This record gives sequence, C-alpha cells and structure tokens, in this order.
Amino acid sequence: MITDKKILVIGSGVSGVGAVELLEKAGASPILYDSSEKLKEEEVRSRLPEGSRAEIILGTLPEEVKRETELVILSPGVPVDLPLVEDMRRHGATIWGEVELAWHFGKGKVAAVTGTNGKTTTTTLVGEIFKSWFPKVFVVGNIGTAYTHEALNMTENSVTAAEISSFQLETIENFHPKVSAILNITPDHLDRHHTMDCYIRTKERIAENQDETDTCVLNYDDEETRRFGEQVKASVLYFSREHILDQGVFLDGSSIVYCDDAVRTKICDISELKLLGTHNYENVMAAIAIAAAMGVPLPNIRETVIHFTAVEHRIEFVAEKKGVAYYNDSKGTNTDASIKAVQAMNRPTVLIGGGYDKHVSFDDWIESFGDKVQWLVLLGQTAEQIAQTARKHGFTNIVFTGSLEEAVKVCAEKARPGDAVLLSPACASWGMFDNYEQRGRLFKKYVRELSD
Repeated sequence: MITDKKILVIGSGVSGVGAVELLEKAGASPILYDSSEKLKEEEVRSRLPEGSRAEIILGTLPEEVKRETELVILSPGVPVDLPLVEDMRRHGATIWGEVELAWHFGKGKVAAVTGTNGKTTTTTLVGEIFKSWFPKVFVVGNIGTAYTHEALNMTENSVTAAEISSFQLETIENFHPKVSAILNITPDHLDRHHTMDCYIRTKERIAENQDETDTCVLNYDDEETRRFGEQVKASVLYFSREHILDQGVFLDGSSIVYCDDAVRTKICDISELKLLGTHNYENVMAAIAIAAAMGVPLPNIRETVIHFTAVEHRIEFVAEKKGVAYYNDSKGTNTDASIKAVQAMNRPTVLIGGGYDKHVSFDDWIESFGDKVQWLVLLGQTAEQIAQTARKHGFTNIVFTGSLEEAVKVCAEKARPGDAVLLSPACASWGMFDNYEQRGRLFKKYVRELSD
C-alpha cells in the first residue's frame, strides 16, 4: 500500500500542497519539503488544509530522510535531474509527479491534453462539452485546479478533462488516459528539457500506457505529431486545418467537419465561433475529436462549441480605452503562442513582450510582426536579447520599461484610436511574477485604471 510508505513531497506550491492534502486524506503521513531557506514554516503551514499534521522541512534535507524515503512526489517545477532527486533515486526511492499520484487514487475515464500551445483553451472547452453530457465532470491539471485536489472525489462514472504539461509527463509511470491528445509541438522549455528531441519524447509519453481500445488525438498538420501517429498503440484520430481527412475533424472551406467511417457531419461554420484567431480553429477541432472519442453526441458538441468564449489570459479582451482595444494574452509564454496572438489581431498593434529566458530564439516571432506591430514595449530578463533580435530584422520601434505598469502606460501613449494593445510576452513570467495568471490580472488592473 502506498500509504504505508515513507513519502516526501518536494515543492510547496499548488501541486505540492495538493499532493499533501490527497496523501493525508488517504491515510498517509507525508513530509513536505522546500529547498528555499527564505520560506517560513508558518507561511508554508498556512497553505495546507486546516488540521494538517504534515511535517515541514525547509532548506537542507537531512540525510536520514533521503535514506528512509520510499516515494518522492515532485512538483512540476522541480527538475527531475536535480542532484537531490538523482541522489534519492540512487537510494532506491520511486519518483512520481502529481499526475501519477492523482491517477493512483482517481477513478473514471480521463481525457488528457498536452502540446506546446492551446492546452488551456482546448481542455477548458473539452470540460464544457463533457458537462453537457456526463453527470459528473472534473477539469484539472495544469489549468488551475490540482489533479490531486479532485482525485478522491472521482467515481467510476465520472469523466475528467486534464491539462498535462511536459513537466508533469516526466514523472508518470502508470498514467493511462482513455483519450490522449497532443495538439502541437514547437520549441519550448529547452532550459528544462535541454534538447528538442527530449522535449518531443516527453510529450509523447502521454500515450505510452494506452492500447488499441484507447484513442490518441493528434494534429495532422504538425510533422512531429503526424509521425507519432504511425507508431502509437492507441487508435489515432487526427484533426487538420490544412487537409481533408477520411477519418477525423477538419476544416473544409469555412466549415468544421467531423468524418467517421466516411460519414461527414458539419459541426459548425467558423463564423459561428466566438474565439479569435485561426489557431483557435485547431483548438476547437481537437476538442471536437476528444469529445467524440469519449462518446459525446455531436449535437451536444456543436451547441457547446458555438457558445464557448475565450479563457482568461488567452487573447482575452480587457477593455477599450480612448478607441484602443486592450487584449490579455499572458498565457502566450513562448514565441509560437505569441505569434498566433499577433496573427489574431485585426488592427495595428502595440505589443508588450519579454520575461524569463527559456533559451529560445526570437527570430520567427519578430518576423511575424509584418506591418501589424507598430511598437514593441519590452520588460524583463529577455528585453535586451529581444531588442537585438528585432534590430537585426530591421524593427526599431522599441521601448524598454522597468515594470508592467509602466509598460501599460507607455502603450497608452503610443497607441492611436483604432489600434490594439496586446500583452503577449513570448516568455515565462518567472522572476517578475508568481505565474502568468498574476501577470495577466495585473495587466487587466493597470488597463482598467487608465482614463477613458
């Protein structure tokens, strides 16, 4: 039994706290560890459920704990190649992440979504479609609600839509979704995974425990995911914006079509969608494929799809001030996501970019600006690197700022009536903000404080 083991949870954020909560409810006595010496035990204790008896260790982990620990639960932000983790692995400890722990205790069918971009929108839409048909639905994972927080509430009849990051897939063992999906794969998190090949292989792990009775939804237009479709054990269901498919979901002119055994059913016209940008057509098609594979009737799928609005922080309209439309795309934490946000703008744009350095190139992002981006307002660790790249490509309308609040004020000065201001940083938020959610909400606050 897992509850009889000596269990160490590493990381005191949302995932770590969720893991401790689950383990205690299951009858285990976990130890919560965080290497930060700046943290206070009272602060960490306040994050835990009332009455928690979990031991808390901060700073240096005692050797005897290393030797005695049988199971380690890693928070997604903790690298698997951290010396401490490798040391504990050598001592014989099993290394799991939050997803594997939740899977161990959870029940029912799971649809798991990964990919470089579009995960949050797709998973949220899948969850809404599920709610139109299934009586008990959970929407969890890398989306705000910890998977571990809901695992014990799941039943054999429940269904779960889970957004799963590459960080979480590093530490799975038996995780087995009924439907998996890889939306796309473009360079990201190379500071963590080191090579593109490692990043790709990690994403593909979402389907490693599936068999012929399961379904893997893949992007036919993405070279890597199409190649993966030729070797995955699960039944493959493709979606495509560029090709007509004999089986799957595709865009035919302006119609989104689901084809099953040569029977074509029009789900909707893209003009009926409330989501902005061509990349969202892919997200919608992926959600349709996932829901259909889970057995949701097509009329239910259609009704949900045409009424679904953008999720927070993903090309989210904030306000119009003095004829300028402000959009929050704080979820655009990599260049590919930000390119899609820029492409979605239908007016001249003042763009806020910059943040944590994930060791990626900004060339393609700058090249995507065309005549659309009028000014680039930069902040954060990558500001100078982005500026150098921009100048190399002949883009010189650049302003450096020291804070997001200052950036918003600069944008208000530079933008003209009829323009758009877009926060789409192409970088992670770490170092300046707790997460992209905090960055996005502060952006909205500063925008709303602007004079009308």
